[in-house]
Parts: sequence; C-alpha cells; structure tokens
Amino acid sequence: GALLFDGESVFSAPAFPLDEVVDPTGAGDAFAAGFMGYIAATGDISPGGYRRATILGSVMGSFCVQDFSADKLLAISDADIAERFRGFTDLAHFPALADGESLPVRAE
Repeated sequence: GALLFDGESVFSAPAFPLDEVVDPTGAGDAFAAGFMGYIAATGDISPGGYRRATILGSVMGSFCVQDFSADKLLAISDADIAERFRGFTDLAHFPALADGESLPVRAE
C-alpha cells in the first residue's frame, strides 16, 4: 500500500489483493515507474493526478510481485493494466453518508 500526503489531506492506496506473491523484489521500482510514468505522460500534477499516479504505481507494483524479476511486467497488456486500475476503484470506493445520515451505533 501507499500513502500520499499533499499538505492538506492524506490519500491511501491499499495493496491490491493477490492470491499469490512470487517475488517482492522490484515492487518499489515498478511503483515508482508507474507513478512517474503517469505524471510524465499526462503532466497532471493536480491532487487528482497525483492520486491516479499513486494508484497506477500500486497497479504496476502488484503486477511485479506476481513473477520473478520483470517477467510479469513484460507479459501484461495495456488492457491488463486498465482492468487492474479499475479494480482499485472497486476496491476502495463506497458511498459516502448523506447529509444528516449517521452510522448505526449500538446502544450501551
């Protein structure tokens, strides 16, 4: 997982859940490449851009740990990357409470 601090808020990107991790070597480098590659390709340095870059970094790191060295990264397609990116959206997205709505609290 990763935390992104922008001075006013904190953004949390969880590690993508995988059935098996083969080799964690290179996951940080893959994260950095995904993060910086997104910023370089889009030029988007807005808070939302940094958040998307963080998720793309996490996506690339998650692929990297599924095989030895860079083998998995060499075998994935743009569609694989986009599908896992969308998977992160599903993983961390939930409806917010409506105005005036509260969480159910157990009476003591």
